Amino acid sequence: MKRLFPDYTYGSGPRANCWWDETIASPDWQVLQGDLSVDVAIVGGGFTGVSAALHLIKARVSVAVLEAETPGWGASGRNGGFCCLGGSKLSHSAMVRQFGVAGAQDYERAEKDAVLLVADLLKSHGIDADVHSKGETQLAHTRRAMEKLRRNADALGELHEPGDLPALGLGGAFHGGYSNPVGFALNPRKYLFGIAQAAQSSGAELFQQSAVQSISKSHSGFDVHTNAGRVKAANVLICTNGYSSEDIPNWMAGRYMPAQSTVLVTRPLSEQELQAQGWTSEQMCYDTRHLLHYFRLMPDRRFLFGMRGGLRSSPRAEAAIRRKAMIDFRRMFPEWAAVDVTHIWSGMVCLSRGLTPYVGPVADQPGLFAGFAYHGNGVAMGTYCGQALARMVLGQVAGIPEPIASQPRRFPLGRWRRALLPPAYAAMVLMDM
Repeated sequence: MKRLFPDYTYGSGPRANCWWDETIASPDWQVLQGDLSVDVAIVGGGFTGVSAALHLIKARVSVAVLEAETPGWGASGRNGGFCCLGGSKLSHSAMVRQFGVAGAQDYERAEKDAVLLVADLLKSHGIDADVHSKGETQLAHTRRAMEKLRRNADALGELHEPGDLPALGLGGAFHGGYSNPVGFALNPRKYLFGIAQAAQSSGAELFQQSAVQSISKSHSGFDVHTNAGRVKAANVLICTNGYSSEDIPNWMAGRYMPAQSTVLVTRPLSEQELQAQGWTSEQMCYDTRHLLHYFRLMPDRRFLFGMRGGLRSSPRAEAAIRRKAMIDFRRMFPEWAAVDVTHIWSGMVCLSRGLTPYVGPVADQPGLFAGFAYHGNGVAMGTYCGQALARMVLGQVAGIPEPIASQPRRFPLGRWRRALLPPAYAAMVLMDM
């Protein structure tokens, strides 16, 4: 494997003390030993890979999911649990310039379809994932940001002036906000394990500790080699997102950019503490910063707070970004400055150069497909892209919009492309002032 970050990034350090691990036990998937033949091999056991497996197995296609670590180890088991619109970092106007009005509208419909797909899977498979929040709210961190919210407010949502926020239970130094009715919050680990169990119950084979070392072309399709076994498959799906490798397959090299996100969770807050801060809503929220913060009060009254911004990965760098997250949390919610933060961890989201997700074939390798780059919104978009990959394998109309179907270009600098992030983040900090 040829990954961009140091070995520390892909070990236990950043993931240590993840709250979600305490909410549901990990299923005991088997480890691949020896040879196996299936119709489709899926590399990666997160939202995309498991969604693809579930939709394929419903069509009676044999499937093997190969997870390099344990179930829920990657971004799907350690994210903030926001099932919402998103997946792209392009503004609406930039989307229109690149793909036209129709392309932008198609993409926006796909975002909504992605949220609805997750809701349907939760309902149809009876998955209890601690769902809460009616849509999501963006909160303005400056007066200028609030002016922009006023200009761009959609009639389908609701604009909140500064004086409206206390009655909504959204207490803090915010200058107003806007609520979109689409979306909800959940426990991502419970959701992932729920759809994994549904896929497994229908016949999908799910493997852990089965890291893919190489993929080679064979006369019948592909040979997918792990550290202790081999899967022969007619089709292969690459569903590794921010934990991808430059050489699995080589086509991936330069087409994805991992970026760090850090999340903390407090102890349960008392009613008195909630009233003191004026935050009593279970609405999932994020602010208007480019390097955004995202936060929500969970059903058990713990408060979750996350942020972007980590650039390096090492024990020292991890300690620094955790300190920064704590500082930002206490600055934004000063009445909780003395509240214990019981859990804090980090993980990798994934960007593309064009700032849109990708689902589609790997060039010049028929039968090999990939889905990745959800820009921190993988709960819904990863699930949607997994379904689209399944449809492609089945020869069905995938129905994905042009912005998602367009093959991603490579970033400049190749293996050294992480050097692009510090100046980009510095520019974002300036824009957020």
